Formats: sequence, structure tokens, C-alpha cells
Amino acid sequence: MQLGIFYALLAYIIWGLLPLYIKSLHGVAPLEILLHRMVWSLVFLGAILLWRRHFGWLREVAANPRLVLNFGASAALLCCNWFLYIWAVSADRVVDASLGYFINPLFSVLLGVLLLHERLRPVQWLSIAIAAAGVIWLTVTAGQLPWIALGLAASFGGYGLLRKTGALGALEGLSLETLLLFPFAAAALAFLFLTGQDTTRAAAPGTQVLLVMAGPITAVPLLFFAAGARRIPLSLLGLLQYAGPTLQLALGIWLYHEPFPPQKQIGYALIWVSLAIYAAEGLLVSKLLQRKIISVKNEVSEST
Repeated sequence: MQLGIFYALLAYIIWGLLPLYIKSLHGVAPLEILLHRMVWSLVFLGAILLWRRHFGWLREVAANPRLVLNFGASAALLCCNWFLYIWAVSADRVVDASLGYFINPLFSVLLGVLLLHERLRPVQWLSIAIAAAGVIWLTVTAGQLPWIALGLAASFGGYGLLRKTGALGALEGLSLETLLLFPFAAAALAFLFLTGQDTTRAAAPGTQVLLVMAGPITAVPLLFFAAGARRIPLSLLGLLQYAGPTLQLALGIWLYHEPFPPQKQIGYALIWVSLAIYAAEGLLVSKLLQRKIISVKNEVSEST
């Protein structure tokens, strides 16, 4: 279990430090960063699949157009999420982007209620209500919706919902998504290059190498996450996920000196309270369920 915690925490730390990578690509347009991320992710994932000689799943995909359609939709949402995040970091909105991943778990729960007709416990409704109050507060004090955070939460929440119904593992699923995105990304990069509109050509050699590193930077934390998820309880995984946005928030405030006035702090505090309630209630329910299972097992063993 300790190894599982290490893998999961490492994945979230890498995701949390992603602004450092994006900021290092100064001079490269956010759209080009996105296109390179699509291309080099497929190259890196393809190398992993080749090393493992793991291509049999493609036959299942080829024989199932509905599966391809499902992953086409998830790829589109992933593309939107990636672009919005890259743009936000490039535009010095790291703090706003971190909020999107703080509220994402609650947004995913709400999607489950609306689209999958899942039922929530009263305390879960309370946590969602407090988070909504936080978003309303941020909207009123800023004079506009926190659209970056809501856009990131909506796109990633929708992505998670589609992946929940997709019958492929983490590696295979991301490989298929990047495979579907690759033709568009490669064509767009070729067009920008041939028309002289690309910003990559004028970038320093070190920056160009960093663009190629978009492949492993995308895939490696996903593999760590998958390895961790197999070894630790879902409740613990849910708590560890806040390491990512916490790191992003810290980078935005203390490294990049983005504004974090008291009005914004109040809104974030409401959302953190809602997350604490949600996480604590989830842990309590999980422990009670485990005790009930152990009790039933003991009763069965005693009766035999």
C-alpha cells in the first residue's frame, strides 16, 4: 500500500508542478504547445506500446465504432481542457486554474447526479451547496464568473464521465485519444510551419527540446496514477488528488506572485471547507462500510 501512495502522490506532484513546464516554454504560443503535446504524447505512448508489444486491443477498437466515437468525444474534451489550462498558465492565471481542479471532484459528483442519476447523501449535498456559495461569492466580488475554473472543471469532469463508460485502460485509452487527435495536430503544425506562422522555429534549442518532452510529461504521471490506483483504496486516492491543485496554488501565489486578495481568499476558503466536509464524510462512510463487511464475515465464519 505504501508503494501505491508513493505512485499516486508522485503523479499528483508532477501534475501540480506542470505550470513550471508550461512557463519554461516562453515565446511559444499556447496553441502550438497544445499541438506539440498531442503529437509527442502519441509518439511516447506508441514507444511504450511497442516496448510492451501491446497492440492487441486495437483489434477490439477497430471492431467497435461506438467505442471509437466515445473516445473521440473524450479526446475532444481532453483537448479543450489541455488548451484552457495551457492558456491560463501562459496568461498568469495559475491561481484561477488551480481552483478548477479543487472543484473538479464536486463537479464530477454533480454530473453523476444529473446524467447517471446517482443519489447523494445529505452531507454530500451540503458540500456542493457550500462550494456553490464559494463560486457565487467569487462571481459577485470579481464581477464575472470564474470561467477558467468552471471551464477546467466542466471539461475534465465530462472527460472523466466518458472515460468511466469507456472499456479501455489508462494507457490504451490515452493512446487512442492521442491517436485520434494526432492527424489534426500534425496537419495544424504543418500548416503553421509552411505558412511561416509558427513560433517554435524562432524558439531557443532548449525550448524545442522541452516541447518534445511534452510526451513523457503527459504520459508518465498517468502511468504512475494507474499504478497507484491499483494499490490503494479509492477514498485515499480521493484525498491525495488535492496535492496537485495545492501545489499549483502555491506556485501561483509565491513563485509567480499572482494576486490573491482577501475577497478571493474567502471564496476559496468556502470551497476548501466544502471539500473538507466531502472528504471527511467519504472517509467516515468508507470506514463504516468496511466495519460492516468485517462484521458480516465474522458472523458467517462463526455460523460455519
